[in-house]
Parts: sequence; structure tokens; C-alpha cells
Amino acid sequence: METQVRTPQMVFMQPQRFVVPLFQRPYVWNEENQWEPLWNDVVRVADRVLKQPTEKHHPHFLGAVVLQQMQKQTGQMQERTVIDGQQRLTTLQLLLDALHAELMAVQALQPAMRLEPLVRNAEPFCSKHEDRFKVWPTNRDRPAFNAVMGATLPMDYDAVGHRGEKMVEAHRFFSDQAREWLNAVGSEVTQTRAAAIETVVRELLQIVVIDLTVDENAQEIFETLNARGAQLTAADLIKNFIFQRLLEAGANVEEAYQKNWKDFETAFWETETSVGRLRYSRSATFLNHWLIARTGEEVLAREVFDRFKRFADHEAELPMHKLLEQVHTAAGVYRSFITAASTNTGPIDGVGLFGYRTGVLESEVIKPLVLDLLDPEQSAIPPPQFAKALSVIESWMVRRMLVRATTKNYNQVVAELIALLHKSNRDIAGDVIEAFLAGQTTGSRYWPDDVELEQELVSLQAYRRLGRGRLRMVLEAIEDHLRGWSNGQNGLGDERVGRGKLAIEHVMPRKWHTHWAIQDGSDEAERESIIHTLGNLTLLTGKINSKVSNGPWSGNGGKRALLEKHDVLILNRDLLKKGADQWTDQAIRTRTKELVRVISQIWPVPANHRSGFARDKSTVRRKVDLSDLIAGGKLEPGLPLYPRRKQHSHRVATLLPDGTIDVDGIAFSSPTEAATAIAGKRTNGWWFFVTDQATKRSLRNIRRDYIDAMSVDADDDDQDDDEDEEET
Repeated sequence: METQVRTPQMVFMQPQRFVVPLFQRPYVWNEENQWEPLWNDVVRVADRVLKQPTEKHHPHFLGAVVLQQMQKQTGQMQERTVIDGQQRLTTLQLLLDALHAELMAVQALQPAMRLEPLVRNAEPFCSKHEDRFKVWPTNRDRPAFNAVMGATLPMDYDAVGHRGEKMVEAHRFFSDQAREWLNAVGSEVTQTRAAAIETVVRELLQIVVIDLTVDENAQEIFETLNARGAQLTAADLIKNFIFQRLLEAGANVEEAYQKNWKDFETAFWETETSVGRLRYSRSATFLNHWLIARTGEEVLAREVFDRFKRFADHEAELPMHKLLEQVHTAAGVYRSFITAASTNTGPIDGVGLFGYRTGVLESEVIKPLVLDLLDPEQSAIPPPQFAKALSVIESWMVRRMLVRATTKNYNQVVAELIALLHKSNRDIAGDVIEAFLAGQTTGSRYWPDDVELEQELVSLQAYRRLGRGRLRMVLEAIEDHLRGWSNGQNGLGDERVGRGKLAIEHVMPRKWHTHWAIQDGSDEAERESIIHTLGNLTLLTGKINSKVSNGPWSGNGGKRALLEKHDVLILNRDLLKKGADQWTDQAIRTRTKELVRVISQIWPVPANHRSGFARDKSTVRRKVDLSDLIAGGKLEPGLPLYPRRKQHSHRVATLLPDGTIDVDGIAFSSPTEAATAIAGKRTNGWWFFVTDQATKRSLRNIRRDYIDAMSVDADDDDQDDDEDEEET
């Protein structure tokens, strides 16, 4: 066995083939979990190369692969079986090939020529068609891989075919990203950027390659490498570093531990939290955020320990015991912020409400900025400017969520904001943040204006397109606003609506056919298009929700009568006035526009702000299937899937590695196909299958969590089927 650290140049340059055995799982990596993070890593290193072209740059580590040599006759091209790492190797080939195509498109011929030998074996070494490919995937993926990797330039993805196949979509993703990056600054520097990014993908990425001989036991080595052990977190490594330095300095280590570190080993700090697609202990996440707050730099989770060492040794200009005290103090601020944000009822201050709302947006990324704004080591920000800072950030984030703008550059935005605040007068911090965000002009950073907000929301099927928690938060904010909580003023009765507790209810129900006749001038298609819009949604207590769900509007048992008798929300009092004796399609449209205007007041933009992004556009949505949930770590292959209905409880299905579902030995391509086969009639499988029989946690619940966490603009129309579940 030979183990070496190698670059893509070293791995792929010589004529050889890496063959993925047929028994391995198909290609399952996807955009939000793997392609985009990989591309962001490549761009991050490329930007460093452009800023300091003569400096030596640290390579970016991609992970490990395990290969085994195959017995070949002398003179034949070398082959290796891919024991572990086929997703990584395949993705690298797709990235390199897509980048090669885009380099050719901008006439960066020399960089393109340097990449070509990394994706093609030279003709004299090929005895059959597939020999030209460096990686040869499993049989299921070969048609799509062959089509996209063998396509002639310029690329035409429609001609390639295999639409929806992950191999093709990965290639398209990297091609789109490369094209945008190469041309981002102007044609005069395209060639310089081309050379930089080509250098990165060829020489500044690293892979640990474990190369086995023909007769070594590959399975035993694979199992050993993948055995689960207790891995040290960034917090563990930093702890060891700090106390080793304190020991060397002759400090009272026991006292320092008891006073300033012991809390990190309690349940609160050991709890794992989700950061994008991964989970880390809260202590490790905090240290990451603290470093960003202190440095004004983007610090990746895997870089935390190394960055902390450099900061402590070369930038902090403090003895270690003082630095530890500052970490401990900041941890207290961090914990107070999280605790305040988790208060669901009763009074809540501005920081807590900001924490709750940004927490609903799944945005851990904003916490370094909070740490900087609340940093006790710096001068305090005047209360009006502090309140403005939170209001501006929240408006920027919520508006972008509502128009479903990307969150992929939030890490960079936050780091730049912190760096800007470090150079600015903290007495005007709110003004500084407002000016910065209002001045952003790219799609990944801009602050949506009122025109775009109205354009998007008047027709948005909010119930389908927004996560339930996010939609509930918006409706809660509207209720608070109606109670008088606006412009820094306290509301009526000094009480906000409960947070995260109420149910989202359709006023006109999804099953409207029985009691809700279509009015003159409308048709069924129009009715269906407005059912899920904001104007037809409200908040109810769970008990009222169960009574009114699919009932009519009028009559003794209707929604109007129950709301009049039992409900206390101003949101619904207003709705009753507008509904009068009949809740109509036009009433929904009118209320939608009114709620949009309220939203623009709750989360305002600067006067006369124009982002310029409002336009006729069709949002590209994509299906999120089971293979995405596997790639995102939300589901594991082999997981049993239990039918929700008791009469089908004996028909337990199994999730397969490629995202299909096995039912009695037959593989079905989707949950709905599998559920329909079991139930004997068309049944929504996302609702039908649960992963836990006690909690009834369904595939639909898991899918929603994934969409919210990854900010995917998902095409989930098939999720709203004829089976209802509680809307909480």
C-alpha cells in the first residue's frame, strides 16, 4: 500500500483509467451539498492567486480516495479499481471538462490545452471507445457520462440529452459557474482569470491517494478507513493548543480551565447544530463565528484550528490568558443571543426577535456579525444605530428569502461587512451597514426593492414555495405589525403573538370543491393559482384549525362564525371585515396586495432604493428527490420506510443507495410510485412513508427540512396531494 498526497495534475496526467465497480452506488452528489461547495472552494483559492500572484499559496484539501491496481498485460494502459472516492473522482472529471470547455470558449487556449490531458487519454493509448475517459463510472451512469464528457465543443446541453441526470447537471453547473466567473470583471482580464483558475484546479487542489497493490485486501482496508471513531472537533484542538501554551507560560492551568473553559464542555455547547449540510458542536461553530468577527475574513469550518493558531500567534497581540478571557466573554454574548432567540412566548427584546427571525431563515452565517456588533472589547454602538443595524440586516435577509434569491455568498457578505465595520466609526454602524447593502448590485448580494417584492409576492404560491417555518414567521410579523409593533413602538397590550406555535390555515381550503363554488368570471385553473397565495393564508390555534379546516365560510359551523367567536388575532379580525358574507377569489387577490404592502413596511428599504432586479422572469426550479436527501446526509441507504396506514404496516419498504425504493424486491423510482404500488391507488409517497413509527416523521417532513436548510427553490407541486397532514 502506497499513500501519497497528490494534485489533480499528478492523479490524472498519465494515461490510465479509474474504473468504478458495478456494485458501487451510482453518482448521487448534487449542487447544494457538493458541487457548489467545491466550486466555492476553487474560486476562493483562485481569488487568492489573483490578489497575490507571486506568493506561495496553500493548496485546498479535497479528501481521500482508495484505488487498487488491476493486473494488466505489459503494454496495455494501466487501470485501477476505485475502492472508495468514486463520487469525488467523477466530480473532478466533470469540473475539469466543463472548465476546459469554457476556457476554449473565451479563447484561453494554453490553459485549456493544459487541462485537456487531465480529462482525455491520448488516442494512441486507447483500444476501445471508453478508454479515452480517465474515469469510467458504474453501468447505470455510463450513458449520461459518455454523452456529456464526449460532447463536441461548443457545448449544447440540449443536444447532449439525459436531462435531469446528475452527471449532466453537474457538468452544466460547473460550466455555468466557470463562464460567470471568467467574465465577471470584464474581457480585459479574462485571460488572467483563466490562467489563475486553471492553475488552481490543476496544481492547488490536493487528494490523499491510497494505492493498493493487486493482492492486498481492499475490503479490509476500506472498512478500517471508514470505521467510526471519535474525531476531535475544532474546539478540542483549540482547547489543547490554548492550555499547552498556558502550561508553557507557567500559568495556573486549573484555574484558567475552571473559570474560562469548563462551560464549553456542558450540554449547551456540546449540542450539535446544522451549518448548511453539515453538523458541528455548538462550541466549534461559535469559535468559527468568533474568528470571523475578530478577523473580518471568511473562515471555513475546516480551517478554524489553523486560523485560530495564526490569529493567536501573529495578530491578537495578547497573552494567551487574556485571549482565553476574551473568548469566554464572547461565548457568554453568543449564548445570550441564542437563548433570547429561543423564547417562544412573552416579552422579547430586539436582539432576541432578530435572532428568532434569522434563525427561522436557517442563517447561522449572520452570527459573526452579531458578535461584532455586541463585542464588549469594542466601544458600544448607540442604541438607535444598533437597532437600525439589526433592522437593515433583517430586511435584507427576509426580502431575499421572499423573492427566493440565492444565499450562496452570505459568508462573504458578512465577512466584508465586519471588515468594513472595523474600519468605520461604530457610532454610525447602522448607517454603514445600510449603505453597504443598498450598494450591492449582483444577484447574489442585492437588496430587493418594493417593486420586485410586490412583483414576486402577488402571485407567489407562498404555501408551496416558502418553508412552513418561514411562512409562519412572516404571518407572525404581520400580526405584530397590526398590533402596533412597528418603528420601534410597543404594541397594544405590550404583547407580541406567540412564535413558532400557531398553525398556518388556508381560508379557502385546498379541498374547496364541496363548499366553495367558483364565481362568475373565474375558472378552476385561476382558483387553483390563488389558493396558496398570501391573501388566502392566516394563523390559527391548533384547536380552531382542526374545527374549521375544510369547512365552508358561512353558516353556524363555518369558518366565519368560529373565527368571530373564538379567535383573538387582529390578522383574522381584519380578514372577517374583508370577507363579509363571502370569501371570494377577488378578496384573496385584494388581501394579498394589502399584505405585501404591510410586509414592505415591516422590512423597509432606504427611501428611493431601486435594486433594478424586478423584471419578467421565470424562476428555474428543480425536483428534490431521495438521492438529494441521501447526498445531503438527511437519509441513509438501507433505511426502512414504514407505511403510515395500519392496513399496510406489513409492507415495509427499503431506501436504496441510488434513491429508489425497494418494495417486495421491486425498485420504484419515486416515493409516490412505491406508495401507489402498496396502496393500490395513486398515493403521495412523500406523505405515505414515515421513517419513525412513533413520531410519524414523514419523507415530506425531511424533504421540507432539506429545502429550508439548503435554500433550494424546489418544484414541489407533487407534494400537495390529496392526503393532508397537520399544518404545524
